[in-house]
Amino acid sequence: SEGEVDRSQGATRAISSYIDPGLCWDDVPWLKRITKMKVLLKGVQCGEDAVAAYKAGLAGCVLSNHGGRQLDTCRPGIEVLPEVMEALKEAGAKKEDFAVFVDGGIRRGADIFKAVALGAQAIGVGRPVLYSLASYGQNGIVRMVHMLQDELQMVMRLSGTPNVASITDKHVLTTNLADHIVPLPIDNLTAGTYQALEPAAKL
Repeated sequence: SEGEVDRSQGATRAISSYIDPGLCWDDVPWLKRITKMKVLLKGVQCGEDAVAAYKAGLAGCVLSNHGGRQLDTCRPGIEVLPEVMEALKEAGAKKEDFAVFVDGGIRRGADIFKAVALGAQAIGVGRPVLYSLASYGQNGIVRMVHMLQDELQMVMRLSGTPNVASITDKHVLTTNLADHIVPLPIDNLTAGTYQALEPAAKL
């Protein structure tokens, strides 16, 4: 009946139905004309598109792969960020005129530090918000923000950066950014000390 949600289609088809394939750069003047708000372009995946957004007069862009769900294996925002910042620099864009945000993959305060160091003016948080809200409601959101804030402040202290302005690209290494090989320390407590949880049927 009318108003009911069609649950027979998968998530990809349902989400895609909201995307207008006809949208293009020619629509930017119209978007700017119908609102007094600043217009940002979300989903930027390369320096070329960031420069195009800047030249089109947009207020900024959001580097995002939309949670990695829409286009499998595409690059996360943090990986695109150095390329975008270099391209914008060459195009003459200034931070006060064109803002760059990173959305996706932000889980810890150190992630925020890295994004800021590479040139982002702000970050977006997705899944942590959903998890916090679903598990603990409004209090979960407040706790999540405080945890990220505390972690960011600790990383700043350990990095010798007393304020956000002092965080620069000299504080991060990007030589292996595109390798997708991140060495992780072995958790010996989990691997060998704690007793593994067993299904109730095996107890």
